[in-house]
Amino acid sequence: MAKKTYLDLKSEVWDAGTCSGCGACVAVCPADALSFSEGTSGISPVSTGYCKQETDSVPCGACYAVCPRTSPKPADTIGQYLDLSSASAAFDIPHKQSGGAVTAILASALDEGLIDCVVSVTMDRFTLKPSSVIITDSETLVMQAGSRYSWWVPLLAALKEAVIVRKYKKIAVTGLPCAVQALARIRTGDNDLLVPYAGAIRLIIGLFCTESFDYSLLTEKLRRDYATEPHEIRKMDVKGKLVITRHDGSTTNLPLRELESCIRPGCHHCTDLTALFADISAGSVGSPKGSTTLIVRTPTGRAFVDAAVRSGKLVLSPGVDTVAIEKLATEKIEKNRS
Repeated sequence: MAKKTYLDLKSEVWDAGTCSGCGACVAVCPADALSFSEGTSGISPVSTGYCKQETDSVPCGACYAVCPRTSPKPADTIGQYLDLSSASAAFDIPHKQSGGAVTAILASALDEGLIDCVVSVTMDRFTLKPSSVIITDSETLVMQAGSRYSWWVPLLAALKEAVIVRKYKKIAVTGLPCAVQALARIRTGDNDLLVPYAGAIRLIIGLFCTESFDYSLLTEKLRRDYATEPHEIRKMDVKGKLVITRHDGSTTNLPLRELESCIRPGCHHCTDLTALFADISAGSVGSPKGSTTLIVRTPTGRAFVDAAVRSGKLVLSPGVDTVAIEKLATEKIEKNRS
């Protein structure tokens, strides 16, 4: 049976409006024919029109094979795990989102040579504009800390640079549940074109996510309706509502229903809050303020957490409120299951 191509992906996902925008298809396309257009909201990728399989009859299908929207929707809340704990970094992280646990784990891994680099999302601290980034040292990692799950960016497009161009063999990736689903498909897929990527991905850390926002649409709405400029915002957090914390210490809680026009369309088709297919899942829900909930799902994830604890960079404590996680996860499933 012939492999499905980008035309199948276009008709089944892009044209249907379910694309998550994770960037996995862009990363694995051997012809570099897929991309997100600069200066647009990037609802789905665009193609040059060339496809090795469609044009030259060379078997490919890599883009379709990695797409998280070509699989049945996950319908679990917390999912399977080995360990569940609250965690915090044992050192100062200036811009940490909650407990800084993800940064602590990755900093430990970089310092000990367990990974070559981290593929993640960073943002300009003045404009808040997000972008994908490849980080290779713990000092830079700490300065870039603070999860930007509130913003959409085609994170996995940077995988091609890390794997194919820079030839990194031990890569950690932090991303939203949609990106984690794509990474899991890369790891377990039987398409030969995915082998270099699968072999290079050593650790997957998934971030809890209810939905992500288009940068241009949200910043314009905040400016217009709430008299808030990007440079005034110190941190944003999504916990069933958008919580904006300003540099002056003031906060604004925005109901998500008021921000529907800023949410990416593909987010309305996601039922995974806790990144069910990650090695480690992390979020602020379920832990006290200033701590991170860590869901360790695989032996690989446990090994990285243990290494961070041994290095003195990570502190674990019991007492996660699983009811709070399950409640929010169930709300997301019920909202987006159709």
